[in-house]
Amino acid sequence: MRVMGHNAGAGEAGLMAGEQKQEGSIRMEQKVYKLMKGAGAANIAIGVIHLIVGIVTGILLIVAGAKLIAGKSKILF
Repeated sequence: MRVMGHNAGAGEAGLMAGEQKQEGSIRMEQKVYKLMKGAGAANIAIGVIHLIVGIVTGILLIVAGAKLIAGKSKILF
């Protein structure tokens, strides 16, 4: 198994079972984890915003429906 990466031009630089990870690989993993952390935080923030908007919308719909039911005796057809 050959891994193309930071130092692909340095001969057989593939990562075989039992070999130590190279310095560039560790930095790349750190970048990936940092990116995943940011994406996870953004997903949580957007989820909370959606939850709040959903609750507020539901409350407004219930209030509007209650007003319609309360005023149905005033409606003439």
